[in-house]
Amino acid sequence: MNTLRTTALATVLSLALPLVHPPKLSPDPLRKSAGDDSTLHEAQGHIETLHTLTLEGARLVVHAVVSEAQRLHVGGAVAVVDAGGELLCLERIDGTFPAASGVSTGKARTSARFRKPTRDFEKTVNDGRTTMVALPDFTPLQGGVPLVVDGHVVGAVGVSGASSAQQDDELAMHGAAALLQAP
Repeated sequence: MNTLRTTALATVLSLALPLVHPPKLSPDPLRKSAGDDSTLHEAQGHIETLHTLTLEGARLVVHAVVSEAQRLHVGGAVAVVDAGGELLCLERIDGTFPAASGVSTGKARTSARFRKPTRDFEKTVNDGRTTMVALPDFTPLQGGVPLVVDGHVVGAVGVSGASSAQQDDELAMHGAAALLQAP
């Protein structure tokens, strides 16, 4: 019986020790070591510096849209997503219908992922290319505008729930312009 306990304890310890003392990993081949930039130089032809929209930048866009909507005495929901279409910031003005939050997010995602305004997709669908609506997670309604900085799409803004689809689009463009005018 003692042998069985000793064997069981040895088995448990052999399984647990790797968790306590992880194996040493080899150095990262792309990590630049002091005085050696050869691997970094070789990799530069295969990587690109990306511009990234910050939460502060997303909030600036939302604030610009909400301020303009309130000035115009209209409702609305505004969503800002990053370049991959993931939500960074969402605000719905009091009194705006609840579904506007989801629609504005869909517009922003569509605009970011396709890197163009959603008004272009609404026109395409209205002109007869209705098969486009079969695309997953696709909102072909005007009101989604990419956020472009130095020629790079860093995200998108989507607006829903203003007094018209055209006003959704105008408010989204207002938000995009505010990002470019920020200090």
